[in-house]
Amino acid sequence: MNPRPAPEPDLRLPLYQRLRDEIASQIARKAWRSGEPIPTEAELAATHRVAVGTVRKAIDALVADGLVERQQGRGTFVRRPRFDRSLFRFFRHLGPDGTQAVPEGRILLREARPAPGPVREALGLGARAEAVHLMRSRLLDGRPILSEEIWLPAARFAALLEAPLTEIGDLLYPAYERLCGEIVARAEETLTVGAANAADAEGLGMAEGAPVVVIERLAFGFDNRPVEWRLTRGAATDFRYRIDIR
Repeated sequence: MNPRPAPEPDLRLPLYQRLRDEIASQIARKAWRSGEPIPTEAELAATHRVAVGTVRKAIDALVADGLVERQQGRGTFVRRPRFDRSLFRFFRHLGPDGTQAVPEGRILLREARPAPGPVREALGLGARAEAVHLMRSRLLDGRPILSEEIWLPAARFAALLEAPLTEIGDLLYPAYERLCGEIVARAEETLTVGAANAADAEGLGMAEGAPVVVIERLAFGFDNRPVEWRLTRGAATDFRYRIDIR
């Protein structure tokens, strides 16, 4: 697979934001891999011919986006968020030994088709642009526990339509990178509560009208462009929310 060329900088953006996007683009092109250090602020300032303060603001933005992390006395390192396991913050499914279980992922449908208006708008797709549409179930011990509807820009994810399902596997984000060269850098999530519809009743084995938790996610690449819209539905009885307040 040929890597995409680096995007042209948007000269309307502040200098630090352009530098942030350039560093993010280099991470996407694997100039530095997850866990590796990026150059020091002084080195980046010299390479890009900008002030150290500009570099610091760019790195602050990358830290805020979760792409890199500062380690005191060691430097700044590439960080790869693990979004495929983030649902564990909200849905608690334990194995027989009491540990957190990893659900199996099973793709029920994959097709190319125009996305609905709200999804098209979220992904920044044109009116006639095709999208990859996936319907997926997450199972534990063979029992469906979560349903997922996923939309992706076809121009960037067409390889998913032809790849054997065994190559996609249980976790989608590693498959995005492996098959399409796309890396998810960050995501925004919105949680709401609704009632189980007919599809929930059939797919999740629950009573129609029972409470469900709905998680809408919009994921972005290192280039800050949206790459995935996802809607996850699960029984409210499995929902949990935990936060440490200090």
